Amino acid sequence: MDKLVEAIRNFDNPSVVGLDPTVSLLPPQLLEGMEEGIGDFDTMKGQELWVAALNQRFMDFNASIIDAVKDIVPAVKVQIAMYEALGPAGVLTFAQTCRMAHDAGLHVIGDIKRGDIGSTAAAYASHLSGIACPKDETAQPSREAASADANAAATDAAVVHASHSDREIGSFPWFEDSVTVNPYLGSDGIVPFVDAADEADKDIFVLVRTSNPSSDEFQELMTENGERLYEHVADRVEQWGAESLGTHGFSRVGAVVGATHPQVGAALRARMPHTMFLIPGYGAQGGTASDVAAMFDIHGEGAIVNSSRGIIGAWRKDPACKGPLSIEDSLHLVGMNARRAALDMRAKLNTVLNERP
Repeated sequence: MDKLVEAIRNFDNPSVVGLDPTVSLLPPQLLEGMEEGIGDFDTMKGQELWVAALNQRFMDFNASIIDAVKDIVPAVKVQIAMYEALGPAGVLTFAQTCRMAHDAGLHVIGDIKRGDIGSTAAAYASHLSGIACPKDETAQPSREAASADANAAATDAAVVHASHSDREIGSFPWFEDSVTVNPYLGSDGIVPFVDAADEADKDIFVLVRTSNPSSDEFQELMTENGERLYEHVADRVEQWGAESLGTHGFSRVGAVVGATHPQVGAALRARMPHTMFLIPGYGAQGGTASDVAAMFDIHGEGAIVNSSRGIIGAWRKDPACKGPLSIEDSLHLVGMNARRAALDMRAKLNTVLNERP
C-alpha cells in the first residue's frame, strides 16, 4: 500500500471519489436529443446505437469529474457493475475510465468484488497482473494467424492504446492499482489475487465489514470460538498480508470496512494494525467524518474514505444546473460541483483527524 499511502500524504487527503455513473446521475442535458438518429429502439440496431451514445455520455461525465478533482484527491474507485450494465461496450467504458484516471495520475481502485477459486480466480486477478504475454519468442505464428492478430491488435489499439511499458508493469488493459475481493470462498479465492498483487506491485481490498443494512445476516454470526464472522475474516486478512508489509507499515492486503459501523471500525483498527481500510458508506449512505475518525491509526493514516453519489451527484443541488444548458456548460457544472464537494469532504475529514486526542 506504499503508493496509496504516499498519494494520500501528497494530497493531504484521505478520500477517494467513486466513479459510479447511472442514467439517473447524468444531468438531463446530457440525455436530450440522444434518441435522434437511433430509430426504432425495439430493434437490435436501435439498442446498439442507444448503448453506444450512453457510454459516450458516461465517458464525458467521468472526464469532467476526473479533470475537476485530479489535483485535490489521490484516488478514484470505479464500480464495474455500473458499466457492465451497459454490456460489452460498458466494460470498455470501464477500462477507458480507469485508463483516463491512471493517465491523470490518480490511484485507481477497481471495485470488482470478485470471488472464485483456482484458475478462475487467477483469471480474475488479471485485473492486477494484466494480460500475460508469450514468453517463448522462438515460437512464431503462422502468416494467417499473424495477419489476423495484427488486425485485431490494430482494432484494440484504436480503443485502448497501451505502450510496451504499460504491458510490462501489468497495467493493460485495466489500469487498476488495486481491486476489491470477496473472501467467501476462503484462501483459495484470495491467494491468487495476493500472488498477482505481489507480482505486479499492486494491492487488494477484502470485504470484511460492509456498510449495507443486511450485512448483519452473515457478518455478525458467531463462530465456534466465540468470534463474529467478520472478526475471523479480519484476522485472516492480517495473515494474508503478513508477508507483504510495505515501508509505511501496511500490507498489500487491505480491508473494506463500512463507515456505517463506527464502533466496529474502531475495534477493527486495533485488531488490524497493518491493514489499510477502504471505507465506503460516507455521505449518501449516512456515514460522517466523525464516524470514520477512529478507523484511522494514531498517525491519522491507514484508511481512505469513499464518496460516490455525494460527489459525482453534487450537481443536483445546484440550481444553475436546472436551466437550459448546453452539454458543455452542463459538464462544466458537474465538474465544478464535484470539486466543491470533494474539497468539503477533505476539509471535514482533516478537521476530525486533527482534533483527535
